Amino acid sequence: MLPTRRSLLLAAAVLAPGRAQAFFWDTEPAAPKAPEPVAPASNREDWYIGEIPDEPFNIPKVDLALVPPEFRKQRVDYDGPERAGVVVIDTHERFLYLVREGRTAIRYGIGVGRAGFTWSGIAVVRRKAKWPGWRPTPAMLKRRPDLPRYVEPGVNNPLGCRALYLYQGERDTLYRIHGTNEPWTVGGTDSSGCIRLLNEDILDLHGRVPLGTTVVVKTSQPEVMVQREWDERPRADNQVLLFQ
Repeated sequence: MLPTRRSLLLAAAVLAPGRAQAFFWDTEPAAPKAPEPVAPASNREDWYIGEIPDEPFNIPKVDLALVPPEFRKQRVDYDGPERAGVVVIDTHERFLYLVREGRTAIRYGIGVGRAGFTWSGIAVVRRKAKWPGWRPTPAMLKRRPDLPRYVEPGVNNPLGCRALYLYQGERDTLYRIHGTNEPWTVGGTDSSGCIRLLNEDILDLHGRVPLGTTVVVKTSQPEVMVQREWDERPRADNQVLLFQ
């Protein structure tokens, strides 16, 4: 019998949020969890129905029937002020939008940590990594001495198969958009990583997003309308200033 999604989510660790100022934390953001099984191996395997060929590792392919429909990758109508090519992340609704031409967007479901609700701002993708390794910083290890000192790239790495690194100017924000080896956390708020997507979704996004892409992170975005029919409506001044 398959475990319920609720039971899997309850098994994930939740870290207390830090205090944020603008886009940056006064302390570093919560570290990705150590790659310990959240559920028994047999239950984890129930989430996968094959592999996606990749190098140097194949990517476990998720059974999308287990993912709520709204959090599956899909093209949607989009009536926001952002120009085509901009990535918009709504941590409240748990969606990532890649804005396209013609008032459309590709929408991906995401998992965020409780800490993800406390920060917002504008950043730029300055680094992209294929099968990244992960090393916690000294500050992370001080708060979480149980974390491994280094996790090799691979299917058990908490950053998944791809990662996008967000910067403001020359400063690393310490936030990443990355894959996950815990697909049941997508659509939830129990991730202790940054912004996590299904591995097949971060693979797709990684291929579409070049270096220099603007990323707008919002805790909520009532001005972004996803609907079958959109109309012309006035936009607040702060929406225009956002991109000036």
